[in-house]
Amino acid sequence: MIRPRRLERGDLVALVAPAGPVTEPQADAAAAILTTWGLRTHRGRHALGRRSFLSGTDDERRSDMNEALRNPEVRAVLCLRGGYGTQRIADDLDYAAVRADPKLVIGFSDITALHLALWQEARLATLHGPTGSTLLNDPRTTAAARQALMTTEPATIHAESAVTAPAVTVPGQARGTLLGGNLTLLAASAGTPHQPGTTGAILLLEEVNEAAYRVDRMIVQLKRSGWFDGLSGVAVGSFTACPGAGEVLAEHLNDLGVPVLSGLPIGHGRAQIAVPLGTPALLDATAGTLTVQPAVR
Repeated sequence: MIRPRRLERGDLVALVAPAGPVTEPQADAAAAILTTWGLRTHRGRHALGRRSFLSGTDDERRSDMNEALRNPEVRAVLCLRGGYGTQRIADDLDYAAVRADPKLVIGFSDITALHLALWQEARLATLHGPTGSTLLNDPRTTAAARQALMTTEPATIHAESAVTAPAVTVPGQARGTLLGGNLTLLAASAGTPHQPGTTGAILLLEEVNEAAYRVDRMIVQLKRSGWFDGLSGVAVGSFTACPGAGEVLAEHLNDLGVPVLSGLPIGHGRAQIAVPLGTPALLDATAGTLTVQPAVR
């Protein structure tokens, strides 16, 4: 596992849009908050582009990401938005550059495809956290992202009854590497080179705007493709606007024989707490906490 260096004042952060289109005010707001942390920013050449539901052509989005990964001055990459499209460029990124000069990468939702690719290709620890377009959604979101990017403190996330998430909990403790992210992208990655081995891992799941039958279909896809084989535990984040998801997840997760904790403010809820991926974690479903070691050194 490779941990990039934590950010320090004066470091350069690349603002890249590998998926859906971003507005200039969204990009400017992200740059402004990073500036208040003492960081410098550089916007990818095509970050404000648009091609249908994408922020530009595959070549343009791939070019921006590779330029950020190759630039020795860039110390972190903030993905400006999720949406859709990261999978289309994941096979052709410069993973040799990542291994030679690891940088922090943060984002969520469609960026799950990038987290999986960076883990499989380079064993890079990354940050499942807000994109540039959601960084200012909630004060806790902003504070947690700053902590995850600029300190070496572990992240401890407490389950919350107010989180829009299914009430699925199996008591007990589990230790393992935290992997996962958005359910749709995990299911879409099944059978690809970027499906990770999950034996001994804690699997993170979150989703938004999916009907119960679609949640069921994706969970079944994960089961059939081996994602649940040998898991140590399951951490369930926000399942926002997913009516009936609780019953579906309870049916599939409660009989795995491992601790399961739901209600974590991770994902598409108002609070989007940043959490490292690819680092050791302790899931204490009895106490209602998930503690994850930092993605940085």
